[in-house]
Amino acid sequence: MITTQYRPRGVCSQLYEIDMEDGVIKDIRIVGGCNGNLKGIASLIRGRKAQEVIPLLRGTTCGPRATSCPDQISYALEDALRRERAQ
Repeated sequence: MITTQYRPRGVCSQLYEIDMEDGVIKDIRIVGGCNGNLKGIASLIRGRKAQEVIPLLRGTTCGPRATSCPDQISYALEDALRRERAQ
């Protein structure tokens, strides 16, 4: 299992810490942002394959912003997959 950290851009949340094993999201911890919404997203993606989750979250916007916490989580998951494959 690997643990990676990702600093999102353009959103209220400040840090994502992802535990991944064999492409499966074991856990995600989120610092900052809309607490309840992000806890809900975390519980929905735990135990799922990152490759399955990425397209579901990618492109989600927040108000007038071109990105959102879910969109940034998709980039964090891509980064975690890349790091896992490099090990």
